[in-house]
Amino acid sequence: MEKIKVNQGRINKVREGFEDTFGAGRETVLFSAPGRTEISGNHTDHQHGNVLAGAVNLDMLAAVAENGQKVIRLQSEGFRQCVVDLNDLEPQKREYGTTTALIRGVAAQFAARGCEVKGFDAYVISDVLRGSGLSSSAAFEVLVGTIINEMYFGGKATAIEIAQIGQIAENVFFGKPCGLMDQMASSVGNLVTIDFADNDHPIVEKIDFDFETCGYTLCIIDSGADHADLTDEYAAITEELKGACAVFGKKWMREIPEEEFLCRISEVRKAAGDRAVLRALHVYDENRRVEKQCEALRRGEFDTFLSLMRQSGRSSWMYLQNVIPSGRKEHQEMAIALAMCDRLLGDAGAYRVHGGGFAGTVQAFVPDAQVEQFVCEMENVLGEGSCHLLKIRPVGGIKIG
Repeated sequence: MEKIKVNQGRINKVREGFEDTFGAGRETVLFSAPGRTEISGNHTDHQHGNVLAGAVNLDMLAAVAENGQKVIRLQSEGFRQCVVDLNDLEPQKREYGTTTALIRGVAAQFAARGCEVKGFDAYVISDVLRGSGLSSSAAFEVLVGTIINEMYFGGKATAIEIAQIGQIAENVFFGKPCGLMDQMASSVGNLVTIDFADNDHPIVEKIDFDFETCGYTLCIIDSGADHADLTDEYAAITEELKGACAVFGKKWMREIPEEEFLCRISEVRKAAGDRAVLRALHVYDENRRVEKQCEALRRGEFDTFLSLMRQSGRSSWMYLQNVIPSGRKEHQEMAIALAMCDRLLGDAGAYRVHGGGFAGTVQAFVPDAQVEQFVCEMENVLGEGSCHLLKIRPVGGIKIG
């Protein structure tokens, strides 16, 4: 198994946090789960499509020790402590949208697989920005899943299974209808392409490409907008696509041949609305782009990859429409971030809305020679610390020691 290097200062910090919270004198084990970046495949995973994603070198780090009780106590730095009674692993409506719901959901799914989940205490620190599009929720789900898998299940759950467990926790217990891409990228690690044609058995392939030598730097730009109160916007995408699929008697866009869809657009417009049609067209095109981008990376054709990424960004804004929340006029932070990228990079790099959209972050590949100026100009507009220069992490959720 590949290992990762963790800054000793962070190790000291998480262990000190554990002692301050739960008391000294107990031996702790460290676990780590990374954030992820969606390289391509914007909102295709929940339609059983294709994605290209990678784990990044920002993570959630936990110090963990058994507590001998039938309860999980988890303290994330700066937040209220979460407590889950392992005698009750049913979804709780009052917990929807909470971290506690995610813990309960992950524990419940392991128990359903025959794991005897026992109580533990955990202290967690994170440099995965919340609401950043790097998917802090997926990293958290993978972190809890990795802890339970290693401590109580003998490591029997695969990285793919841990991702699926995280998705169920988020869908059923947390109440957010997300796809599987976030959890998969965090759990598997490295740069991967995932085909979700069979959601129960996704095809995961690692892409052998060295971003360190491409001459570009991956930059995640925080728009300053928060994901809070945007669940309805995300849900509308899946609901509208569901309405489009219903015209054909299907559940997912992947099941509908594009030629048939194009022939019956008038019917779909009447049944599901024009935005549903536009969003469906995005899904068809985006799935093709993922395949073309993977091919370009395998051949080392980075300029082609960048061109396709720019196309993806335009499609997300024009067709998928996940840049500006409905009715927003005065506050369009994502649009401002994209506009600044366009002015500063043009065709010299590539940029696109990142992750779920509507808030959070923009992803850009910036020529190395322009990075310093790019960061300076972006932060003049969006604020100091809004630009984060990242690298692809080779491993997903992992027990460190």
